[in-house]
Amino acid sequence: MTIKAVAKLCSVAAMVLVVFVALGPANWAPRTALGWQFDHFAGYFAITLLVCFAWPRPFVVGAALMVFAALLEGLQAFTPDRSANLVAAICGAGGALAAALLAELFIRAQRRRA
Repeated sequence: MTIKAVAKLCSVAAMVLVVFVALGPANWAPRTALGWQFDHFAGYFAITLLVCFAWPRPFVVGAALMVFAALLEGLQAFTPDRSANLVAAICGAGGALAAALLAELFIRAQRRRA
């Protein structure tokens, strides 16, 4: 198995885990002491970087994950112990956007060097 295949498998697994954590019971969500805003930003930032490594189309990946963040946040309105939060959706989308821009910068720098 190549590193790209492993990255693709891990990114799909990470997306499934995000759905499970976002729509499962609230006490299953891992939290840091830095606040839920940072958790949303950092989580989507890391997942976007992983997905951009597997599928090197940062703007497509970033846009898809921004929509994914907003959609998951909206779906939380239908769970019994959670509610939809616009700020959380913006923090998640911001993390995805920041990672996509960073990945695009690295890809362009690598192409320019080659």
